[in-house]
Amino acid sequence: MSAASTLAGGVRRARGETSRISRLVRWTCVLVTVLFVGTFLILPLASVFYEATKPLTAPELRRAVRDSMPETPSGQYWVALTNKNSVNAMWMTVKVCALAVPLNVIFGVMSAWAIAKFDFRWKAILTTIIDIPFAVSPVISGLVFVLLFGPHGLVGPWLLAHGVQIIYAYPGMVLATVFVTFPFVARELIPLMEEQGTAEEQAAISLGASAWQTFWRVTLPNIKWGLLYGVLLCNARAMGEFGAVAVVAQQMQGESSTLPLEIETLYLALGGIRKAFALASVLAMLGLITLAAKAFLEWKIRKDQREALEVVE
Repeated sequence: MSAASTLAGGVRRARGETSRISRLVRWTCVLVTVLFVGTFLILPLASVFYEATKPLTAPELRRAVRDSMPETPSGQYWVALTNKNSVNAMWMTVKVCALAVPLNVIFGVMSAWAIAKFDFRWKAILTTIIDIPFAVSPVISGLVFVLLFGPHGLVGPWLLAHGVQIIYAYPGMVLATVFVTFPFVARELIPLMEEQGTAEEQAAISLGASAWQTFWRVTLPNIKWGLLYGVLLCNARAMGEFGAVAVVAQQMQGESSTLPLEIETLYLALGGIRKAFALASVLAMLGLITLAAKAFLEWKIRKDQREALEVVE
């Protein structure tokens, strides 16, 4: 047998061994990932829906008969979602998101446009400030607002003397939600705008377009899918925020509770666990809808990027 044949056989054996090791590593990684996702994501999510709709226990049946409540899981589920406190919590969550998300969109677009399209002093500092909510605990951020605007805070007494209440009211919940969610839109748009550059904007301005026209007709169409992606993440985070809002909102059932706060209140109340899981299932369903929309937007962004590359080529 020649040296060349021996070498070729050794190469084939080495390739075969490498291929077997690669398959082993690949399937090991897949198995570990599936076990992790199933244990820490899918199983808890499934348990939320099960606990919300499972058959009634004997004490629950007796309580339902005593209080003239439905004796079926679906009836109990519907009652939990439609009682006054739950409806108020859902409505408060919608109101908080309806103001916090647009404020973050305005800030996110303006800050991303400034950072990606212009050079100025303190640019690195502004970029770092945007990331502060990722590094600070939401509870700490809520406490900061209490120390500033609370009844015994820095400016709270003056505001109360003039009839303005921020902490333990709707404005405080909006402020806390804005703080913990404002990086999402900006952080999604900054790399996208930096990748696109300024060539199209400069061309539009050279043709006589104003800055406002350039933004609406050139910049905004180029970032529309990235902007929707950032809005989606911002809204999902705003709906599920607990820590910061819990600090600045009154801990009581009713008008001043958002969905996460109402879920905690019901979970700690006697006989309220099923109601808590019913409301938790609403948040879970909103999360699944958000996940589906996120996947669609990611696909749309990749598609637009491929089309842009094809045009360049």
